Amino acid sequence: MWLMLQQPEPDDYVVATGETHSVREFAEAAFACAGLDYRKHTLVDQNLFRPAEVNILLGDASKARKVLGWRHTIGFQELVREMVESECRLLGVEGMVRSAAQS
Repeated sequence: MWLMLQQPEPDDYVVATGETHSVREFAEAAFACAGLDYRKHTLVDQNLFRPAEVNILLGDASKARKVLGWRHTIGFQELVREMVESECRLLGVEGMVRSAAQS
């Protein structure tokens, strides 16, 4: 964000890893942080699917790399872990998140 604000003209930038992951992969990784099997705690509601589902969503951060010199420094698993840790802190259950060795 800071790099974007330093530019002489406002512009739009995509900040992304260039990786693609499914909602299922996200749920699996998030629940694994707490030592849980996502299949035991989630349900799929077909009514919530988009009528014209997009098969693949992939962020292209090439402009941010070219103009700002930006590169992602955090991978998918680490990002999910940070998100889960943050939510656990807000809920007052910091000890829930397991280390990578335990996962």
